[in-house]
Amino acid sequence: MRDLVYYVAVSIDGFIADPDGGFDAFLVEGDHATVVFGEYADALPGHAHAALGTTPPGTHFDTVIMGWNALTPALDMGITSPYPHLRQVVATRRPRDHDPAVTLTRDPVGTVRELKDMEGLDIWLCGGGELAGSLLPEIDRLVLKRNPIALGAGIPLFGHVPPAPVSFTSTGTRSFESGVVIEEYAVRP
Repeated sequence: MRDLVYYVAVSIDGFIADPDGGFDAFLVEGDHATVVFGEYADALPGHAHAALGTTPPGTHFDTVIMGWNALTPALDMGITSPYPHLRQVVATRRPRDHDPAVTLTRDPVGTVRELKDMEGLDIWLCGGGELAGSLLPEIDRLVLKRNPIALGAGIPLFGHVPPAPVSFTSTGTRSFESGVVIEEYAVRP
């Protein structure tokens, strides 16, 4: 069975984006980039791989699930299939025009359960917060790129999900000179 892994950048006060959905405040450069561009290179979009002259390694993820708002920045840049090296699933509540390489779902929980039963690498939960909140009971692991900035407001890590505690165990922490701390957690059985 595959894991659903919420791999995401987050501020020290728990936001994955500013109030307008922007994430420019998060550090791209720094010594933590060895993890982002190396270990988790499967989570880089296709246009980033093209610019870097790299190939997705296919070591962590073969599927990505994201909310429509997480897809919007790529669409705004004219990129309709941002992760062509992954099976792309986008959760949305209404019909949308979309690239045939992207599968839409109105039932992200059911879709994730089906994906978990398939053979393959792990499933990357890309965002956003509301989707992560709705999928919280299905998340097996968290990989948080905690950035040294307090946004004060924005999109919370798990959206505005009603309280329903899910316990996780810390499985590792890596601190970098950039100030970024990568925190890893596994769901507690």
